[in-house]
Amino acid sequence: MSKLYIYAHTLIDGVSEHPKYEKLVTIEDSVITNIEDYHEINEEAIEVNTLTPGFFNCHVHIFYPVGFDSKKEFTLIEKAFYAKKHCEQYLESGVTFIRVVGTENNYDLQIKEAIENKVIAGPHMYCAGKVICMTGGHGWQEGIEADGKDACRKAARQQLKAGVDLIKVMATGGVMTKGVEPGNAQLSVEEMKVIVEEAHKANRKTASHAQGLQGIKNALYAGIDSIEHGCFLDDECLELMQKQNTFLVPTLCAPQCILDKGVENGVAKYAVDKTLKVTKAHVESVKKAYAKGIQIALGTDAGTPFNYHSNTAYEMELMAQLNISNMDIIKIATINSAKCLSVEKDYGSIEVGKQADFVCLNENPLDDISNVRKINRVIQSGRIVVDNTR
Repeated sequence: MSKLYIYAHTLIDGVSEHPKYEKLVTIEDSVITNIEDYHEINEEAIEVNTLTPGFFNCHVHIFYPVGFDSKKEFTLIEKAFYAKKHCEQYLESGVTFIRVVGTENNYDLQIKEAIENKVIAGPHMYCAGKVICMTGGHGWQEGIEADGKDACRKAARQQLKAGVDLIKVMATGGVMTKGVEPGNAQLSVEEMKVIVEEAHKANRKTASHAQGLQGIKNALYAGIDSIEHGCFLDDECLELMQKQNTFLVPTLCAPQCILDKGVENGVAKYAVDKTLKVTKAHVESVKKAYAKGIQIALGTDAGTPFNYHSNTAYEMELMAQLNISNMDIIKIATINSAKCLSVEKDYGSIEVGKQADFVCLNENPLDDISNVRKINRVIQSGRIVVDNTR
């Protein structure tokens, strides 16, 4: 049995309202076995300024290379090499758990298997594989096109057969699919309802790309578990989300990165034009959701234009600009996201009995949320996987 000791001057456990100070955390193999006031021990302890749970990113596209002209195409082998790099970048940026919400041919399941078999290094993964959309709907190029209740039920069952951890549906159009509008509803309530039913029968969660108001409502009426983006939320949406315990994964990074770079850096003009239509409403929707007490999880939509897999911290910084408290942002990035994925029994907080996934920081993110970038070490399942002290 291997043991690891961490001496944290400040410990943010992900569940408490206030940080704890001068704590000694004991890890045996991959599990936290003790948290106590610091005292001298015979073994060497890793001393850190601030210890937080490992961060989550609940909305990524692991196979998408980032930072290139939107017209550039990649071969399968190129995408595979980039996916390996992206997995490493998540760990290097303190992200120890990701949820992949759309990958051609269910390739994310193969990446997850490679990580679990220790072929490559990477975060824990939950995978949606191929998304389910209407014919010609958002993401049709890499998804399963299904029309009508029977076709949607079969598509859900196909994905469950493939071994996905969740099912992702497209309730509206989106920015990155040419010829569709983010505000337009796509899959119907009835179509999504049977998908949700099949997922829940198999104890799987569902997530819906949903930007426009009617599409968001359709997804909520269908009983979806998380709304991705949620650009146009009204009071009815918020009431339903609160009543049904639906999570919001805002992905503020996605539109902001498009606007940060623009057409002059190779972003498709249609994507910029559509982003300009939704950005203001998107920001206001997140503010309203936070004020209402809606459960928010952290996701960036990494893989969209200039939305790097190494830059999960940007989502936290954008949240801070909306006057979300730094402690709440840390909770959004940890325990809230774990609850969104239904893995909070083992992940998302620093508590005895849970998996030892930690980020060791040189400075306290409660003082400045950008301090989440100042990483000393990253620990995953009790192992040091990133060490910036060497």
